Amino acid sequence: MSNPLSIHNPSDSDRDSNDNNPTAEQQKQMEAAYSQMKRRMAMEKLSSSIKHKIMVMSGKGGVGKSTVSTGLALSLAKDGNKVGIMDIDITGPNVPKMLGLENHRLHVDEGRIHPAVGPEGIKVISMAFLLEAEDTPVVWRGPIKLGAIQQFIGDVEWGNLDYLIIDFPPGTSDEPLTVAQSLQNIDGIVIVTTPQEIALLDSRKSINFAKSLKMNVLGIVENMSGYTVNGTVSDADGNMLKNTTLKVNGPGGKVHEVITDDNGNWGVSLDIFKIGGGKKASQDYSVPFLGKIPFDPGIVRSGDDGVHRIVSEPEGISAIAFDGVVKKLREILTSGDSDTELEII
Repeated sequence: MSNPLSIHNPSDSDRDSNDNNPTAEQQKQMEAAYSQMKRRMAMEKLSSSIKHKIMVMSGKGGVGKSTVSTGLALSLAKDGNKVGIMDIDITGPNVPKMLGLENHRLHVDEGRIHPAVGPEGIKVISMAFLLEAEDTPVVWRGPIKLGAIQQFIGDVEWGNLDYLIIDFPPGTSDEPLTVAQSLQNIDGIVIVTTPQEIALLDSRKSINFAKSLKMNVLGIVENMSGYTVNGTVSDADGNMLKNTTLKVNGPGGKVHEVITDDNGNWGVSLDIFKIGGGKKASQDYSVPFLGKIPFDPGIVRSGDDGVHRIVSEPEGISAIAFDGVVKKLREILTSGDSDTELEII
């Protein structure tokens, strides 16, 4: 008969599986599970600490989506709102450069990432802050990109915000789907397009994407819509000609008649691209039309210089246009009805 008091001396493998000392692999799994739990809790907290969460999308590249995202954020912040921008374009992050933050490095404290602070106090998080150089490519497969996005949502110390603008890469692939599934109580999507038919076709895909996820389409913004030409008229003696009718030749041979003001100044918007496409898409799909942003060469220069046009010319045509779009957007958010067509004239 065996001795009931005999002591078995377990091997190392037995000890790892039978006592309270986890293996290195088990320790990694527990730490990963704990981090995921903390991240989920942080994601849930965002629902109460951020009042409005707005996704900015485009069906194709080159329509000025990041320009619109930063413009919306700056216009909202000018009104005294606390605003943040989450730049989800992992492989092509441009928001920091547009806001003059391209050399900023993020601060991490107790496992929490603190966003950069840009003009008008806007808080910014972007993959660009993590790159060694601005021309460093990000060659990541889908799961790694999605993990980074979840970190942007759950590990960033946003604090209390009135608005969080989420800037996406073009298309309707992994990034918007991940955010839609990870972030609660998103108000809806703003879709950016240009007047060309090909851009409108891709914008319709974004609308259908939103509807497939049962998300609100807050509205369509038509970017690069018309180019404003200004001038003055005077006679041979240098006297300004007021209330004088002029003819201005526009694209496609179209002639525009303009009348000078009391100081001899005149201005006209020329349709260098097509016009009205954004409004037509909004009518076709019964979603709001938020308004038009003019083609402004200063936007290009300001994007390169890191001083947004709204900051450098707060009374300029771009700032006025963005203020109009934001006014309609806030009306929609306040009313809670994004199914009624609204228009800026």
